[in-house]
Amino acid sequence: MPGTLLLDCEGLSKLYHRDRQVVIHVEAARQEGIRVGTTAMTRLEAEDRRLNKARIAWVLSRLDFHEITRAASDSAADLLRTHQLHGHKYAIDAVLAAVARGAAPPVTILTSDPEDLSMLCGAGIEIIKV
Repeated sequence: MPGTLLLDCEGLSKLYHRDRQVVIHVEAARQEGIRVGTTAMTRLEAEDRRLNKARIAWVLSRLDFHEITRAASDSAADLLRTHQLHGHKYAIDAVLAAVARGAAPPVTILTSDPEDLSMLCGAGIEIIKV
């Protein structure tokens, strides 16, 4: 079954650190042919100088990257306006939500912030707290 599994900052960070729950979700998705990815902004947000650069490169090499296009940026801005949010914290979540809304369904997001992403994504996108 096609679909998309997206990682927010905490999901990606936990994958870097081999968190059991996140690794299980990611491996199960891959076995089912579900594309696993994140956004270019999330990759920057999750950067951790304490981690071995080779580990980060290996994890990133196995993910799909969703670029932040003008259309994605416009969709994210619309989400922020609709929900009366602003600031970098919400901007990064809004970009991930915009990407999720345009990704191949079914879409699941692994996140440490289920409340904000549920609000921004709306119905139809599964949110799993990690």
